[in-house]
Amino acid sequence: MPKYLFVTGGVMSGLGKGIITSSVAKLLQLSGVEVTCLKIDPYLNFDAGTMNPYTHGEVFVTDDGGETDMDLGNYERFLNRDLTKANNITTGQIYKKVIDDERRGRFLGKSVQIIPHVTDEIKRRIREIAEKEKVGILVVECGGTVGDIESLPFLEAFRQMRMEEGTSKTLFLHVSLAPELSVVGEMKTKPTQHSVQEMRRIGIQPDIIVIRGTRALPQDAKDKISLFTSVPLESVVSDPDVETIYQVPRLLEREGVMKPIHRQLGVRSRLNMGGWNAVADRFVDHHTTIRIAMVGKYANLADSYVSVNQALSHAGAVNGASTRISWIESEEIEKDESKLDLMEGYDGVVLPQGFGSRGIEGKIAAANKARTAGIPFLGLCFGFQLASVSFARHVLGLKRANTTEADPTTPHPVIDLLPEQKAVTDLGGTMRLGGHDVHIKRPSRAFDIYKADKIRERHRHRFELNQAYLKKFEEKGMRYTAFSDNGRRAEIMELEGHPFYMGTQYHPEYVSRPERPEPIYVAFVEACVKRARQTEREPEKIKALNR
Repeated sequence: MPKYLFVTGGVMSGLGKGIITSSVAKLLQLSGVEVTCLKIDPYLNFDAGTMNPYTHGEVFVTDDGGETDMDLGNYERFLNRDLTKANNITTGQIYKKVIDDERRGRFLGKSVQIIPHVTDEIKRRIREIAEKEKVGILVVECGGTVGDIESLPFLEAFRQMRMEEGTSKTLFLHVSLAPELSVVGEMKTKPTQHSVQEMRRIGIQPDIIVIRGTRALPQDAKDKISLFTSVPLESVVSDPDVETIYQVPRLLEREGVMKPIHRQLGVRSRLNMGGWNAVADRFVDHHTTIRIAMVGKYANLADSYVSVNQALSHAGAVNGASTRISWIESEEIEKDESKLDLMEGYDGVVLPQGFGSRGIEGKIAAANKARTAGIPFLGLCFGFQLASVSFARHVLGLKRANTTEADPTTPHPVIDLLPEQKAVTDLGGTMRLGGHDVHIKRPSRAFDIYKADKIRERHRHRFELNQAYLKKFEEKGMRYTAFSDNGRRAEIMELEGHPFYMGTQYHPEYVSRPERPEPIYVAFVEACVKRARQTEREPEKIKALNR
């Protein structure tokens, strides 16, 4: 019978609850438990697909085509296993199911209410994923903050599951904050006390409290939190900042978080941290630092590209290098093209995913600069497309070449809408989504990187390379060396005679793991390391570009 570990958050959002959830799940996995994670998002959107990255962070795509919360990416990276769209529940999904059932007459004669009908559906979905995946423990993270109106039905469902399953099969872990004002110099416990009081009003008593902070929680603060929240002292766990998120499992284990978890949920296997600690240690104490320019239009929010950041970090770790990413707004390049010259101070350029026409001219210019200056370049999805547009304009001489996403009247639609997308009217969940087999040509740099004729990668796009231009591209040295869907979709581009100039229509970052870095990222970072060692960077140029 599955058991359930519920993770809630208090005081404020952005505490790193997803990393703590992933870390606890990893520790359970390292204890020999079959485990998976479930993320609950209390918003009314059916999924994350139509949400702006500025408001929600990146959309993480699962192999089965789910457009999910970015925390599923954290779960996959820590657990080194694929999850599905079922591992992300939203209020929109729950309410839609209840309303559909009401329309079909399932509740005939009844007044449909939050309790019991909505909470019953929440419990059904939680139990369904645990039973379907045959896990020993399901770690359930509730998004938002305790006290939010939209979270109440989910917390009520958790409370009911404690009553139905018992304390030996359920555990509540609450993540809170101990803020520290510089003028006071003391980590304050009052916000945590109030957060737990709010949980008690709902009917939930936390079993474990994990306290986030910039530094370790002092003993007297632990004592006070234990006293005022009725949580045993050994179950008050400090979680200060660390160098890399992959050190968090080790930190929590040393703080003793697994003792109350093992005791309450009856886990008897011994925890083996050796392999994971070796992986985590690769992310610190590097002798080489590479500087990468990330050119996009969501540069002000790092969470917009969290999977790209992590994939670069994974690749850096195996190359013995730390990756320092500079965020560059493509619209700033459009305003002042002289900033392109400053890009020569970087070791590599990444053109990440995105949608819409805003800022694309800056991205196209950046792709061309990386090509002409010999800077290692990696284009991802939209970046792959715009690098193709850039090459068409500057090498093939097709001055008005463009993607029809930005210019529907372009005389040279190098990038065009997928044929099956032309009749699409609904925007949610209608892109080409999820995992597809990609077949690689040989000889090619792509084959040398992946060392395989076939790989599986994840997608999220509506537009693709117009293969009517394929011959012209290849005549000038731009090769397309991987295809999917029986050759209908170009998937990898590579420029001959360049240190490293490649792009992928798929999103390689979605499958990169700290224990298994994605190969094209590894090859890109290797090229960046080589450039860093061969050239003298100009720090003043980098500083000017980032202003």
